[in-house]
Amino acid sequence: MRLDIPDDADEDEAAAIAAVIRSHMRAQEETEEEDVEPEWSGNRWRFTGRVNSLQNRMVRVPTDAPRDAWSAAGRTDRY
Repeated sequence: MRLDIPDDADEDEAAAIAAVIRSHMRAQEETEEEDVEPEWSGNRWRFTGRVNSLQNRMVRVPTDAPRDAWSAAGRTDRY
């Protein structure tokens, strides 16, 4: 990976750029380690919010829940 930091960036800006890239790469590695598709995370939280608003109860959707909306909706009583 090649990192291009602008020539006019001061130390704080360069450190911030490096920190953001490091954080992004760490998140990608964790996703790969968990063997979970990255886009499911956002959809999972969206689904959780939808269940909370429609069923008036807090649920925790597991990472291995079905990614198909119809299948997941049929299992909300288990979350």
